[in-house]
Amino acid sequence: MSDPTNPFTSPYVPPRVWSPATPSGGAFASINRPVAGKTHELELPVGKHPLQLYSLGTPNGQKVTIMLEELLAAGHAGAEYDAWLIRINEGAQFGSGFVDINPNSKIPALVDRSGQEPVRVFESGAILVYLAEKFGAFLPQDIPARTETFNWLMWQMGSAPFVGGGFGHFYAYAPEKLEYPINRYAMETKRQLDVLDRLLAQRRFVAGDEYTIADMAIWPWYGGLVLGELYDAGEFLAVHQYQQVRRWADEVGARPAVMRGRKVNRVRGKPEEQVLERHDASDLD
Repeated sequence: MSDPTNPFTSPYVPPRVWSPATPSGGAFASINRPVAGKTHELELPVGKHPLQLYSLGTPNGQKVTIMLEELLAAGHAGAEYDAWLIRINEGAQFGSGFVDINPNSKIPALVDRSGQEPVRVFESGAILVYLAEKFGAFLPQDIPARTETFNWLMWQMGSAPFVGGGFGHFYAYAPEKLEYPINRYAMETKRQLDVLDRLLAQRRFVAGDEYTIADMAIWPWYGGLVLGELYDAGEFLAVHQYQQVRRWADEVGARPAVMRGRKVNRVRGKPEEQVLERHDASDLD
């Protein structure tokens, strides 16, 4: 039985075998399901450029558009791309064309059509590495620096789900505010911010003195937090405490390619910051 004097008790008792018998509620309840695969037939459009990106301007989506804009700014003309909007709240990621590219039905997904056969790349970290190796940019070649870049890229891939699927979900999207999960994931989010703050007190960028794909992966999540752009949670998380993360977030955020990349496939914020699809550089001007 629940104890009204104890905030950590609940009348819920898990069944012996779980079943999604009742709606889960929350912002994404209409698309949540316990199985993979397509729900409908829908071919994806293909534009004129070698790289075809199917995405949404979430933090994970921003990683790749920032990388592509950085490559173009560095003079890599082969990084021209079409960015097609995938509205995940409407279930577009479960269309047959998207599932063919990413069986996990998560954005972003990329198809490289520059060779004889198309190459699919999914998972944001894998896309960053693929592009860095393809163009020889933003990933150091010497083993120690390269390894440090991978260290922090993988740190982001493993840590951010606690921020998004944990803190963000229960703080911003869950159908009701529950003290235990909010406290649990707020604590972990602040611990991660402290990890970064201590690191950035010793170096300019995440992996060292050089700007790399590690910064591009981490900035949309943790830079977004300290800049007050995620979950409207800046005050709640007391992000002013993380002065080194804020210093780094301001520097990275001021890069022209970052400012351009974060607009692509964006459906929130000021209208002038939203470029639903990108097919030419002029779309961002």
